[in-house]
Amino acid sequence: MPLTALSVGDEGEIVEMRGGRGMLQRLSDMGFTPSARVKVLASCPPGPMLIGVRDARIALGRGVAMRIMVRERR
Repeated sequence: MPLTALSVGDEGEIVEMRGGRGMLQRLSDMGFTPSARVKVLASCPPGPMLIGVRDARIALGRGVAMRIMVRERR
């Protein structure tokens, strides 16, 4: 499921990222890598999402967040 499908407070594990080489490298540099745990800290549809990943808080636009596939963690 895409990262955008998670609600505020939900956690997931990245299973796949879709995009061009530049986008994937940029996401990786920010800590978004396969198997990384993520948590949705805030969401303001249709605007950006605030995501906790590793020890950082990153704001992502929904278009980018839709390209990050996650498995929900319960």
